[in-house]
This record gives sequence, C-alpha cells and structure tokens, in this order.
Amino acid sequence: MIFSNKAKRLAPSITLAITAKAKELKAQGKDIIGFGAGEPDFNTPQNIIDACNRALEEGKTKYVPASGINELKDAVIEKFRRDNGLTYKREQIIISTGGKQCLANALTALLNPMDEVLIAKPYWVSYPDLVHLADGVPVIVETSEETDYKFTRENLTKALTEKSKVIIINSPNNPTGTIYSKEELMDLAEFCKEHDLFIISDEIYEPLIYGGDRHVSIATLSEDAYERTLVVNALSKAYAMTGWRLGYAAGPKDLIKMMSNIQSHTTSNSTSFVQYAAVEALNGDQSFIPEMNEEFKRRRDYMVSRADKIEGLRYIYPKGAFYLMLDIRSYLGKSYRGEVLEDSLQFAEKLLTDYLVALVPGSGFGLEGFVRLSYAINTDAIGKGFDRIEAFLSEIQ
Repeated sequence: MIFSNKAKRLAPSITLAITAKAKELKAQGKDIIGFGAGEPDFNTPQNIIDACNRALEEGKTKYVPASGINELKDAVIEKFRRDNGLTYKREQIIISTGGKQCLANALTALLNPMDEVLIAKPYWVSYPDLVHLADGVPVIVETSEETDYKFTRENLTKALTEKSKVIIINSPNNPTGTIYSKEELMDLAEFCKEHDLFIISDEIYEPLIYGGDRHVSIATLSEDAYERTLVVNALSKAYAMTGWRLGYAAGPKDLIKMMSNIQSHTTSNSTSFVQYAAVEALNGDQSFIPEMNEEFKRRRDYMVSRADKIEGLRYIYPKGAFYLMLDIRSYLGKSYRGEVLEDSLQFAEKLLTDYLVALVPGSGFGLEGFVRLSYAINTDAIGKGFDRIEAFLSEIQ
C-alpha cells in the first residue's frame, strides 16, 4: 500500500508511547508510578456531570450546528469577558472536539504549502505535526535558560524568513511551566505587527498559575493584536474534563467561518450533550478551579523539594501548568548496569523497565537532555516515584 508523504512524516506521540508501555506493565500487575499523564487526576466536578445527565435525559443527543450551540458560545463569550477582558460575538467563536481540533482547524485554514509557523523550543509535542498536516513548515525557534525558554525579539528575528506566517504562543507553557509577562507579550505583539505574523495563543493552562504571576492574553494588548490573534482554550485542564473532548477558540470572524467550514466536513459538531455540560462548567460554580490550583501548587512544591535533594539534578522551575522538566544531562554519557545512557529516551525506558517509573523524554518536546514529570498525581505517588528515581540514579556511574 502506498501512503501519503504527509502521513509518513508524522511521528507517533512519544507521550502516548510511554503511557501505553506503562499501561501494559500495569496490566501485568506491576506497581507503576506514572509521571507521564497530561491530565488532572481529579474527577470532573459533580455539577458538570449532573448537567450532562440532564441533557441526556432531555434528549439533547441530536446533531447541532457544526460550530457549536449558541448557549455554549454565549458562555464562552462571558468567560472571555469575565476572565480576560476580551469582547467577542457569536460569529467569532467556534466549539470543537478539544483544543487540538481548534489548532488543527486554524492551521488548515491559515496555511498554504510551505508557509512557515514559528514554534518555541521546547514545544508541546503535537505542534510540529499539526503544522505538517496543514502542509506548512514548522520552524523551531531556539530558546535558552537565559530567556526562560521563551520567544524573544532576538531569537525570533534569527528564525524569521519571507515565508513566516504564523506564530504559536503557549502560556502557561507545556512542558516548561513558564509564563509570559505582559511586557514580554507586548514586545511580541509589536514584533508580529511589524512582520505581519498571525498569532495563535494556546491558553489551555490559563488557570494553573502559582505565586504572583497572572495570566495575560496577548489579544488584550492592542486592537492590532486582537485582530491578528486566535485564542485557543479548552475545558480539559481547568475542569478535569480531558475525556469529554471539548475545546473552543475565539478570533477574527472570517477565520472562524473558515474553521467552521473545515470542521463541518471533518467531524461536524462536537458531542451535543457535552456542550450542554460545558455551559454549566463555564457558567456554574467555579470554586473547583482554585481548590485544584492550590493542590497542584502543593504538589509542585513537594516535587521541587525532592529534586533539590538529588545531587547533579537540575530543573526548569514551573510557574504554571503541572509539569517539571528535569535536567538529566549530568547523568547522560555514563554507565548504567554496563550500558551507556546516550539520551533521554533510553533514560526513560530504563527507568520504566527497571524501576517502574513512567516519565516523558525531553526529545519529544525538542529538548534533549531533559525528562518531563507531571505532578497531576497524588503526593504519596510523587514521593514513591522520587524514591525510585533516586535509587535509579544511584546506579549510574
């Protein structure tokens, strides 16, 4: 069988591969500590579950408009007004099957073959492949510890070409947990205006910020930034609704119309009764979010305290999201049970096989020499996992 070159270019998700291996071992009765999951371990709040059940009982199980029901669009509009100070109309909103579909729709609508998309390294694993699927070219922008692994005017200028068309900003960031300040975003907005770049702002981790930082959407900073930005968000992280698959985006009405046309020919509407549950999520009791946020902060602080006690281990301090990127470079090139550890994938595989700890190699995010741990698991599991990591590292000579 002859497959398309586009499909052959896609790499399987390294996070899903590690997760699948961990699940396989767990099914064999192994006591796996899973640091790989990119989802809260809390259950969806009961008021949202109740709203979904009501929708089912009321027969709200039929087709609805491809771009989403008006009740949910209105709830999204109110969320943006309440939380971000952004004003949108219904024709500027699309409801999709997860934030990932919003991104895929947007890139398909924006890119012609060989158009370039600027992506900061490290990046969420799906960004480059989503660009490939849309016939674009992902341009990975080199960042550094000195710049907190963020875009700057300097590193963007080096990556810019006449084919540059779109920039993807992710704040709070997966995998680093870094957050762009208002001043940094203002500089990026001005840069995008100067070079006529369209902005996709992935804000899915918006409520998961710890300490004195606050989330700022780049679309709020000027009329020009508003007009050239698509804001993407979802219910997955904020409301522990990863399996419900419900995302939304807001931006220029012509782009939203194009995204809606694309969606109408691919998946059509996202699940109808989930949309009604999402109305409750956005309009109902919001106390779940700060409670979950506080628990994640406690787990972050504990995980960092454990990492601080291990000689030779460094990390990127996470100010948001729920991941810790451990710098394992001091352990690479050394021997483990007679075998030299060459890279983060080999490191992760040995840790999983021999010590039953699952984490994600940094190579999947474009940052070799690091591994990503999620603290979306309980503190006891974090402690047990770090006990095993310490034992594993003690064997590396």
